[in-house]
Amino acid sequence: MAEPGPSRLLLVILVVIAIVGAGVGVWGANYLLHPKSQASILTVAVGDNVTVNYIGSFGSGGEIGRTFDTSIFSVYQNNVTYPKSLYFPSTHGGNPANYTPLPTHIGPSGQYTIGNLTFGTTVAGFWQGLVGMNGNQTRYVVIPYSLGYGPLDPACTATRPLAYTVPVYVTVPADQFSAVYPGISATSGTTFTDPTYGWTDLILSVNATAVVVNHLPSLGQTTRFDAWNITVTNLSSTTISVLNLLTPSNYGRVLGTFSAAQSCGGQSQAHYLISGVNLNAGTYSINWNSEVTGQTLIFRVTIVDIFKG
Repeated sequence: MAEPGPSRLLLVILVVIAIVGAGVGVWGANYLLHPKSQASILTVAVGDNVTVNYIGSFGSGGEIGRTFDTSIFSVYQNNVTYPKSLYFPSTHGGNPANYTPLPTHIGPSGQYTIGNLTFGTTVAGFWQGLVGMNGNQTRYVVIPYSLGYGPLDPACTATRPLAYTVPVYVTVPADQFSAVYPGISATSGTTFTDPTYGWTDLILSVNATAVVVNHLPSLGQTTRFDAWNITVTNLSSTTISVLNLLTPSNYGRVLGTFSAAQSCGGQSQAHYLISGVNLNAGTYSINWNSEVTGQTLIFRVTIVDIFKG
């Protein structure tokens, strides 16, 4: 029987290629035109638990733009891009292990433990701002004080005069002298630098019940008082006139220290901010509310992990 010639064999090969090609084409069209299943993208919802990196800065007040908190060690180290608030050095350490993503429960209350992480509730504006985010997504969350740390407590503020007087002679109970003048020996004739005003003091007399101290500043002398300068504007036989060298530019830029901690919002506050200077009224204001109280806060947040509720 005669075998197929070359032309007939080529025809058979072309027909097979056409059939196979048609099949691949139909499959390709179906693949491209029909929807395909995809890996689901986790989205933060109420009831979930998440870990989140954040940079918190002020959106209002005298420290506007300054960073008051972060979970990122490199941000802690970088004071050029992220200038810090006045309270920051006293509330944050330099240990890198202290800077980790924050475990946060998405909801108004509750505490949950997953593995070695405990997820707690934050202020409402923070967790609400995370709702709808995806893993590794970054956004800015603006929190008004009503959804943050609440309004200022006026009981934790005070207004004081810029100019005031100090007595030339001070009588201190003998049993309190070491607390008022730490490290100073209560010996008549001793001179020392006043720990509050920075001028020279002289111990005039000492007995079993009292120590008399003579303040000896010079007219026009400028010294350091707390976190700012003062100057002596007048001297008499009984009083020393003093002026606090504060201006409106010091608003939110000076952190003072109490000699004894003050109560505010159920916490003891050792520091206060200069919250205003009124040169016309001759006064300055201090505020020892928590620095985030009464302020608009801006958080740059990035979702690290999502644990569905």
